[in-house]
Amino acid sequence: MLLTAASFLSKFLGMIYVIPFTNIVGETGMTLYGFAYTPYSILISVSTVGVPLAVSKFVSKYNSLDDYYTSMRIFKLGTVLMFITGIVAFFIMYFGADVIAKLFLAEEKKEISLEDAAHVIQMVSFALIIIPSMSIMRGFFQGNQSMGPTAVSQVIEQIARITFLLIGVFLIKVVWDGSNSTAVGLATFSAFVGAIASWVVLLMYWKNRKRFLSEKLDQQKKKVRIPRSKLLKELFQYAGPFVLVGIATSLYQLVDLITFDKAMVAIGKGDISTIAYSVFNVQGHKVILIPVTIATGLSLALIPEITKSFNLNQVDRLNKQINQSLQIIMFFVLPAVAGLVILSHEIYGGLFGIDNISIAGPLFAWYAPTALTFAFFTVTCSILQGIEQQKFTLISLSAGILIKILLNSLMIQILAEKGAVITTLLATSVAVFLNLWRIKTSLKFSYRRFRKLSLLMLIFTIVMAILLLLVKWLFGFFISYNDGQLIAFVITIIAVFIGGTFYMYFGYMSTLFERIVGKRIPILDRIFRR
Repeated sequence: MLLTAASFLSKFLGMIYVIPFTNIVGETGMTLYGFAYTPYSILISVSTVGVPLAVSKFVSKYNSLDDYYTSMRIFKLGTVLMFITGIVAFFIMYFGADVIAKLFLAEEKKEISLEDAAHVIQMVSFALIIIPSMSIMRGFFQGNQSMGPTAVSQVIEQIARITFLLIGVFLIKVVWDGSNSTAVGLATFSAFVGAIASWVVLLMYWKNRKRFLSEKLDQQKKKVRIPRSKLLKELFQYAGPFVLVGIATSLYQLVDLITFDKAMVAIGKGDISTIAYSVFNVQGHKVILIPVTIATGLSLALIPEITKSFNLNQVDRLNKQINQSLQIIMFFVLPAVAGLVILSHEIYGGLFGIDNISIAGPLFAWYAPTALTFAFFTVTCSILQGIEQQKFTLISLSAGILIKILLNSLMIQILAEKGAVITTLLATSVAVFLNLWRIKTSLKFSYRRFRKLSLLMLIFTIVMAILLLLVKWLFGFFISYNDGQLIAFVITIIAVFIGGTFYMYFGYMSTLFERIVGKRIPILDRIFRR
């Protein structure tokens, strides 16, 4: 729960800062920002190769065997390995910036040049030097059942990054009237600043706990020196499955980054490609991550128990836990998607401005349903890992990415900017369906209970959607999102509060919420039973 809370807070801060950032640099600046962050996210995942999570699992395993010597060896080995891969990733991104930029832009544009794109890519690459080795320390603490260092460092990293970013961009754009390229370049460099802050926090934790760790190591009487090659082999066996889920979203965004601008130029819509890309791959994506983070955080908390039930062959308990994981996703994300679709113009206009709302509003509504598929993909992949079917995640992810690659340009030429969004939705849906099929065939799992409760959630969501449409209609007599960003934001807050309260009330009073989470929540009792 601590890590879930930290992850949610980090994601929430990551959405909130986008609001002033977008208002300063505009959609063009956000697209430029996306040019740097998408390849950066992939290189971070590839350079770490899931090793931090694998180290956590590795350390936990050997600590349970009272072999603290081997745990410390893998920590030191992993740190050196990640430092090397981080340096390699930095060189690839920094010196290959021009080549990467040419992959993204179909042609030089007035608002974004190849030189600008290459500049921001180079600025973000510095973070690759230290983040991989830093993440190893987080994994080591987690393996020692200490979640505080990861949670605190994660939040401090985000706060330091956002503070540096917003102050720097404000000074460059507003105070000194500088260029978008300079401002966005500094914004991408903030990843390095955040990483430094995180390192400081982790080193403070290390200094405080080193004595305790050293005592355990000194008390170990028998120290078996496992060959380094065997340690690395075991580490990478753990690491492989973890990286797939981590890079899935970035891979879909990478396909868009390479094909979207070129396809839009080919159909004569190059003038709006920059704005459209930023809507669903930068700002819009950060908004949908909020319900996804809450739901997946709660669902993933069940994965260790699913692994335990599978290993103990407790079939009934295992089926109940898998059902619970999937139901949590549906309960939280389905109504969120409905709200995002109905209030797309108000939400986007309230958060990021109404200057391009005629393009952004409809496109954001099309993108909202991917929250459901991304959430289900993350959780089903984790379930497959828990039941020793992790290799299948490679098949499902590959199928989804292949569909995205094959259809993206074609769909954009047929449906313009909506084509890219629809292709992502189709590709991720196929990947989710394959994972669900594998879970069913591997365990002879029945989705009957899941379908039954999902139907009830759908009914509540439809009624909530009707209520939201009624609220919008009533607001229409007095105010509209077209009246300005502040008015759009006020409409959003009121409508979300009314819709969310209604859904939670009926979900709770019908005992649906209780059946999903497994118990009653005292605070909700006090709220709804007054």
